[in-house]
Amino acid sequence: MANTPQFGMTGVTAVTSPPGLALPTLQVPGAALSWMDRPPAAIGCPPGLEYLSQLDQVLVHQQVDMEEVLTNLGTPNKYHVKNILGQQIFFAFEEAYRGALHFSGNKRGFVIHVMDNMNQEVMKVSREYKYCVGCCCACCAGCCNGEKCASKVSVEAPPGCTIGYVIQRPSLCGDHLAVLDENHETLLKIRGPGCKCRSIYSDIELKVLSSDENEELGKISKQWAGNVQEVYTNADNFGIQFQMNLEVKSKAILIGALFLIDFMFFEEQPIRQQGTNQRR
Repeated sequence: MANTPQFGMTGVTAVTSPPGLALPTLQVPGAALSWMDRPPAAIGCPPGLEYLSQLDQVLVHQQVDMEEVLTNLGTPNKYHVKNILGQQIFFAFEEAYRGALHFSGNKRGFVIHVMDNMNQEVMKVSREYKYCVGCCCACCAGCCNGEKCASKVSVEAPPGCTIGYVIQRPSLCGDHLAVLDENHETLLKIRGPGCKCRSIYSDIELKVLSSDENEELGKISKQWAGNVQEVYTNADNFGIQFQMNLEVKSKAILIGALFLIDFMFFEEQPIRQQGTNQRR
């Protein structure tokens, strides 16, 4: 496999990340948010995603919901999407019914609306609910057609215009995903660390690879947030790192992949089955 490229490009005005930068912790609740200035429109770039053309890394912080802390009941997810300077580029929120939150858990279908600083919806990420029983799962490739039960999201930018998909591929722990374009052609692949990805007491890293898996193009990371946040809420810290010159649509689909990964591996099971609020 080729060496991981250095993220960033010369000759481009951009917000880039220095090597080895650690993901920051969540912003203090109530602290003022600043927004990144919106770059000029670019040819071939979906409106509202121009920010991504100038970034080689985004940070995604799930918002801590005090209702969830106080009641131990799941609430719709909300995310701040920022550059490495802490400037917000998007705000994303889940559209979900209470019944789905309480009884479907991390398997629930969802629609995540991604808004810009003008409160315009610039992207939508959707997953259908799939009810699967027995061995019908993505890791059982030869058993009742695992792909029918595989987790999958579609990414629209702007809403109504599909730019790609992320679909779970057969693997022992289910942490292999494919990033597809609107024609279902493979653009990238995401490979997780295996079953240890279920540990909550360490940072998790998934590699973003070229379609032939010969080149590492970036990574998706989850930062362990500490005992209080991990035990009492579902709030997570993530980062996505990619090549500066990666197509903007591919960067946007990777954000969709991050939301799917959060639901697949770091959301709670249905509360009625848990007995406690422990994470997987």
